Amino acid sequence: MSDYAIDINADVGEGLNNEPDLMPYLSSCSIACGGHAGNLQTMTDAVRLAKTHNVKIGAHPSFPDKVNFGRTLMTMSAADLYTTLKQQVRALQKVLYDENTQLHHIKPHGALYNLAAKDEKTAKVIIEVVKSIALPLQLYAPYQSVMAKCAQSENIRVTYEGFADRNYNEDLSLLSRTNDKAILNDKHDVLSHVLRMVKHESVTAVTGVKVPIKASTFCVHGDTKNAHEILKFLRQELSKNNIKIQ
Repeated sequence: MSDYAIDINADVGEGLNNEPDLMPYLSSCSIACGGHAGNLQTMTDAVRLAKTHNVKIGAHPSFPDKVNFGRTLMTMSAADLYTTLKQQVRALQKVLYDENTQLHHIKPHGALYNLAAKDEKTAKVIIEVVKSIALPLQLYAPYQSVMAKCAQSENIRVTYEGFADRNYNEDLSLLSRTNDKAILNDKHDVLSHVLRMVKHESVTAVTGVKVPIKASTFCVHGDTKNAHEILKFLRQELSKNNIKIQ
């Protein structure tokens, strides 16, 4: 019998064409829908693969910035941000309708995700997008983030997300990708990182300080160079630690 149950997710449809390798090891995925990456074909391909492997499907909208892969802050009015995010989610919803399946969650991407974690104005735009969709959607968001608190105040179900392959600062923000310690590439380090978050509800920040955290979905970034190896290893080892992936 499993002592814990978690979800393993990855961001897909981002032009890396590694979805066939990743999807068998996921329980949910977030599909790029045209903001930082993605088009009709990549969305369709990712949705079909997710259906084949019984993987829950989420939208992964972002700032409309393919040049910087959505990882650079953009200054946008609330109205303009709402419009682009709604268009992105709608694009994926059309594919889901054509493929006879449904949207499970929304997870903002990159700079938008990080900004919404601390900025109420941005968070509220994302919440309005979620509210505009006539489905009981979940929002993937960081523990204790502004985005999570705004969603909960609107009775939107929040799934706290932890990052399996990223190091944290003491405020639970992710270490900048410009830092050479930002990304965890060693599968054993990733496993230890996840086990600590699941079993002890804490994460060791890059400073060495242990910080409380809660998470029930864990992301391995699709563009982490050995994402496939990490996911396969996590699948094998988490079950040995009485952690069910569902």
